[in-house]
Amino acid sequence: MNEPKPNFSNSAYLFPPINKEGKRFGSIAIALTFAILAGIGFFIANPIVAGVFGFFAAILSLLTYGVFLFFRDPVRYPPEDEKAILSPADGRICLIREIPLPEELGEDQSKKYWCVSVFMSVFNVHVNRMPTAAKILKKAYIKGKFFNASLDKASKDNERCAYLMETPAGEKYGVVQIAGLVAKRIVPFVKDGDSLERVERFGLIRFGSRLDVYLPEGVKPEVRLGQIMVAGETTLGHLMK
Repeated sequence: MNEPKPNFSNSAYLFPPINKEGKRFGSIAIALTFAILAGIGFFIANPIVAGVFGFFAAILSLLTYGVFLFFRDPVRYPPEDEKAILSPADGRICLIREIPLPEELGEDQSKKYWCVSVFMSVFNVHVNRMPTAAKILKKAYIKGKFFNASLDKASKDNERCAYLMETPAGEKYGVVQIAGLVAKRIVPFVKDGDSLERVERFGLIRFGSRLDVYLPEGVKPEVRLGQIMVAGETTLGHLMK
Protein backbone atom coordinates (compact mmCIF):
# COMPACT_ATOMS: atom_id res chain seq x y z
CA MET A 1 0.00 0.00 0.00
CA ASN A 2 1.55 3.32 -1.14
CA GLU A 3 0.95 5.79 1.66
CA PRO A 4 1.55 9.52 1.24
CA LYS A 5 4.46 11.07 3.07
CA PRO A 6 3.34 12.66 6.38
CA ASN A 7 3.17 16.46 6.36
CA PHE A 8 4.30 17.96 9.68
CA SER A 9 3.98 21.61 8.68
CA ASN A 10 1.74 24.04 10.56
CA SER A 11 -0.32 24.60 7.41
CA ALA A 12 -1.25 20.90 7.38
CA TYR A 13 -2.93 21.36 10.77
CA LEU A 14 -4.49 24.75 10.03
CA PHE A 15 -5.67 23.88 6.51
CA PRO A 16 -6.28 20.09 6.33
CA PRO A 17 -7.82 18.36 3.28
CA ILE A 18 -11.59 18.95 3.05
CA ASN A 19 -14.13 16.33 2.00
CA LYS A 20 -16.17 17.28 -1.06
CA GLU A 21 -19.34 17.34 1.09
CA GLY A 22 -17.88 20.29 2.99
CA LYS A 23 -17.03 22.39 -0.03
CA ARG A 24 -20.72 23.12 -0.72
CA PHE A 25 -21.39 24.24 2.85
CA GLY A 26 -18.15 26.21 2.94
CA SER A 27 -19.07 27.98 -0.29
CA ILE A 28 -22.42 29.05 1.21
CA ALA A 29 -20.65 30.39 4.31
CA ILE A 30 -18.15 32.31 2.15
CA ALA A 31 -20.99 33.83 0.09
CA LEU A 32 -22.70 35.05 3.27
CA THR A 33 -19.47 36.59 4.53
CA PHE A 34 -18.90 38.45 1.27
CA ALA A 35 -22.51 39.69 1.34
CA ILE A 36 -21.88 41.17 4.79
CA LEU A 37 -18.64 42.76 3.58
CA ALA A 38 -20.53 44.28 0.65
CA GLY A 39 -22.99 45.72 3.16
CA ILE A 40 -20.11 47.31 5.06
CA GLY A 41 -18.97 49.01 1.87
CA PHE A 42 -22.48 50.30 1.21
CA PHE A 43 -22.84 51.78 4.70
CA ILE A 44 -19.22 52.88 5.07
CA ALA A 45 -20.35 56.51 5.52
CA ASN A 46 -22.13 55.51 8.74
CA PRO A 47 -19.42 54.26 11.15
CA ILE A 48 -21.90 52.73 13.61
CA VAL A 49 -23.71 50.63 10.98
CA ALA A 50 -20.39 49.71 9.37
CA GLY A 51 -19.04 48.63 12.75
CA VAL A 52 -22.04 46.34 13.31
CA PHE A 53 -21.60 44.79 9.87
CA GLY A 54 -17.89 44.39 10.53
CA PHE A 55 -18.56 42.54 13.79
CA PHE A 56 -20.89 40.08 12.06
CA ALA A 57 -18.44 39.68 9.18
CA ALA A 58 -15.73 38.68 11.67
CA ILE A 59 -18.05 36.17 13.33
CA LEU A 60 -19.09 34.72 9.97
CA SER A 61 -15.44 34.41 8.92
CA LEU A 62 -14.71 32.32 12.00
CA LEU A 63 -17.82 30.22 11.40
CA THR A 64 -16.79 29.70 7.77
CA TYR A 65 -13.41 28.40 8.93
CA GLY A 66 -15.23 26.17 11.43
CA VAL A 67 -17.45 24.74 8.67
CA PHE A 68 -14.41 23.77 6.62
CA LEU A 69 -12.73 22.23 9.68
CA PHE A 70 -15.83 20.16 10.46
CA PHE A 71 -15.57 18.52 7.03
CA ARG A 72 -11.82 17.97 7.24
CA ASP A 73 -10.68 14.67 5.80
CA PRO A 74 -7.09 13.99 6.91
CA VAL A 75 -4.91 11.20 5.57
CA ARG A 76 -4.93 8.08 7.77
CA TYR A 77 -2.17 5.50 8.26
CA PRO A 78 -3.56 2.02 9.07
CA PRO A 79 -1.44 -0.58 10.88
CA GLU A 80 0.30 -3.22 8.76
CA ASP A 81 -1.69 -5.96 10.52
CA GLU A 82 -4.23 -6.95 7.84
CA LYS A 83 -6.39 -8.81 10.39
CA ALA A 84 -6.90 -5.69 12.49
CA ILE A 85 -10.49 -4.41 12.58
CA LEU A 86 -10.12 -0.64 12.60
CA SER A 87 -12.35 2.02 14.09
CA PRO A 88 -14.61 3.53 11.41
CA ALA A 89 -14.86 6.84 13.27
CA ASP A 90 -12.94 9.36 15.33
CA GLY A 91 -14.27 9.85 18.84
CA ARG A 92 -14.52 8.14 22.20
CA ILE A 93 -15.97 4.74 23.07
CA CYS A 94 -19.24 5.24 24.94
CA LEU A 95 -20.72 1.71 24.99
CA ILE A 96 -19.51 -1.90 24.75
CA ARG A 97 -22.12 -4.68 24.89
CA GLU A 98 -23.11 -8.02 23.40
CA ILE A 99 -26.29 -7.78 21.28
CA PRO A 100 -27.80 -9.12 18.01
CA LEU A 101 -27.21 -7.36 14.71
CA PRO A 102 -29.87 -4.75 13.87
CA GLU A 103 -33.02 -6.55 12.81
CA GLU A 104 -33.23 -4.37 9.67
CA LEU A 105 -30.23 -6.27 8.29
CA GLY A 106 -32.24 -9.52 8.24
CA GLU A 107 -29.78 -11.66 10.21
CA ASP A 108 -30.52 -14.28 12.89
CA GLN A 109 -31.60 -12.38 16.03
CA SER A 110 -30.64 -15.27 18.31
CA LYS A 111 -26.94 -14.66 17.62
CA LYS A 112 -25.13 -12.03 19.65
CA TYR A 113 -22.13 -9.98 18.60
CA TRP A 114 -19.87 -7.65 20.52
CA CYS A 115 -20.91 -4.11 19.66
CA VAL A 116 -18.54 -1.17 20.18
CA SER A 117 -20.03 2.33 20.01
CA VAL A 118 -17.89 5.35 19.13
CA PHE A 119 -19.36 8.74 20.05
CA MET A 120 -18.35 11.67 17.83
CA SER A 121 -18.63 15.23 19.08
CA VAL A 122 -18.87 18.20 16.70
CA PHE A 123 -15.10 18.61 17.10
CA ASN A 124 -14.22 15.18 15.71
CA VAL A 125 -13.53 14.27 12.08
CA HIS A 126 -16.85 13.01 10.73
CA VAL A 127 -15.74 11.07 7.64
CA ASN A 128 -16.34 7.35 8.28
CA ARG A 129 -13.91 4.70 7.03
CA MET A 130 -14.13 0.96 6.41
CA PRO A 131 -12.97 -1.18 9.38
CA THR A 132 -11.77 -3.92 6.98
CA ALA A 133 -11.82 -4.76 3.31
CA ALA A 134 -15.41 -5.88 2.78
CA LYS A 135 -18.42 -6.09 0.48
CA ILE A 136 -21.63 -4.23 1.35
CA LEU A 137 -24.22 -7.01 1.45
CA LYS A 138 -27.08 -4.79 2.59
CA LYS A 139 -27.69 -1.16 3.48
CA ALA A 140 -30.80 -0.17 5.47
CA TYR A 141 -31.82 3.41 6.22
CA ILE A 142 -34.17 3.85 9.20
CA LYS A 143 -35.94 7.10 10.01
CA GLY A 144 -36.10 7.99 13.68
CA LYS A 145 -35.60 10.56 16.40
CA PHE A 146 -32.59 12.59 17.50
CA PHE A 147 -31.79 11.61 21.08
CA ASN A 148 -28.33 12.06 22.54
CA ALA A 149 -26.23 9.61 20.50
CA SER A 150 -24.29 8.44 23.57
CA LEU A 151 -27.43 6.87 25.06
CA ASP A 152 -28.09 3.13 24.66
CA LYS A 153 -31.61 3.73 23.29
CA ALA A 154 -30.18 5.66 20.33
CA SER A 155 -29.40 2.27 18.71
CA LYS A 156 -33.11 1.61 18.18
CA ASP A 157 -34.80 5.02 18.37
CA ASN A 158 -32.55 7.42 16.44
CA GLU A 159 -32.33 7.97 12.72
CA ARG A 160 -29.64 5.64 11.41
CA CYS A 161 -28.14 3.78 8.47
CA ALA A 162 -27.13 0.14 8.99
CA TYR A 163 -24.69 -1.83 6.84
CA LEU A 164 -24.14 -5.59 6.68
CA MET A 165 -20.58 -6.24 5.52
CA GLU A 166 -18.67 -9.38 4.58
CA THR A 167 -14.89 -9.73 4.48
CA PRO A 168 -13.13 -11.59 1.63
CA ALA A 169 -12.77 -14.55 4.05
CA GLY A 170 -16.55 -14.66 4.61
CA GLU A 171 -16.78 -13.08 8.08
CA LYS A 172 -19.88 -10.92 8.46
CA TYR A 173 -20.13 -7.84 10.65
CA GLY A 174 -22.25 -4.72 10.95
CA VAL A 175 -21.72 -0.98 11.07
CA VAL A 176 -24.43 1.53 11.96
CA GLN A 177 -24.27 5.30 11.52
CA ILE A 178 -26.51 6.94 14.13
CA ALA A 179 -27.66 10.56 14.07
CA GLY A 180 -27.56 12.48 17.36
CA LEU A 181 -28.98 15.64 18.96
CA VAL A 182 -27.28 17.95 16.49
CA ALA A 183 -26.74 15.63 13.52
CA LYS A 184 -29.56 15.95 11.01
CA ARG A 185 -28.33 13.98 8.04
CA ILE A 186 -26.47 10.76 7.38
CA VAL A 187 -24.59 10.81 4.07
CA PRO A 188 -23.68 7.33 2.73
CA PHE A 189 -21.15 7.05 -0.09
CA VAL A 190 -21.88 3.38 -0.93
CA LYS A 191 -24.67 1.09 -2.11
CA ASP A 192 -25.51 -2.60 -1.91
CA GLY A 193 -22.93 -4.75 -3.68
CA ASP A 194 -20.04 -2.30 -3.44
CA SER A 195 -16.67 -3.74 -2.40
CA LEU A 196 -14.27 -1.46 -0.56
CA GLU A 197 -10.76 -1.72 0.84
CA ARG A 198 -10.12 -1.04 4.51
CA VAL A 199 -9.86 2.66 5.44
CA GLU A 200 -11.83 3.66 2.32
CA ARG A 201 -14.51 6.26 3.02
CA PHE A 202 -18.06 4.91 3.14
CA GLY A 203 -19.98 7.92 4.49
CA LEU A 204 -20.24 10.73 7.01
CA ILE A 205 -22.74 12.19 9.47
CA ARG A 206 -23.20 15.91 9.70
CA PHE A 207 -22.69 17.64 13.07
CA GLY A 208 -22.18 15.13 15.89
CA SER A 209 -23.24 11.49 16.05
CA ARG A 210 -22.23 7.87 16.75
CA LEU A 211 -20.95 4.76 14.99
CA ASP A 212 -21.81 1.23 16.19
CA VAL A 213 -19.50 -1.58 15.09
CA TYR A 214 -20.81 -5.13 15.45
CA LEU A 215 -17.65 -7.23 15.43
CA PRO A 216 -17.67 -10.56 13.52
CA GLU A 217 -18.97 -13.62 15.37
CA GLY A 218 -16.43 -14.83 17.94
CA VAL A 219 -14.35 -11.63 17.88
CA LYS A 220 -13.95 -9.86 21.22
CA PRO A 221 -13.28 -6.13 21.58
CA GLU A 222 -9.73 -5.08 22.43
CA VAL A 223 -10.67 -1.59 23.61
CA ARG A 224 -12.13 0.00 26.75
CA LEU A 225 -14.85 2.50 27.61
CA GLY A 226 -13.66 6.05 27.24
CA GLN A 227 -10.77 5.16 24.94
CA ILE A 228 -10.07 7.65 22.15
CA MET A 229 -10.49 6.28 18.62
CA VAL A 230 -8.88 7.38 15.36
CA ALA A 231 -10.72 6.26 12.23
CA GLY A 232 -8.64 3.98 10.04
CA GLU A 233 -5.86 3.63 12.63
CA THR A 234 -7.11 2.39 16.04
CA THR A 235 -7.66 -1.38 16.31
CA LEU A 236 -11.00 -2.59 17.75
CA GLY A 237 -10.27 -6.33 17.48
CA HIS A 238 -8.89 -8.93 15.11
CA LEU A 239 -10.48 -11.05 12.40
CA MET A 240 -10.59 -14.81 13.04
CA LYS A 241 -9.81 -15.80 9.45
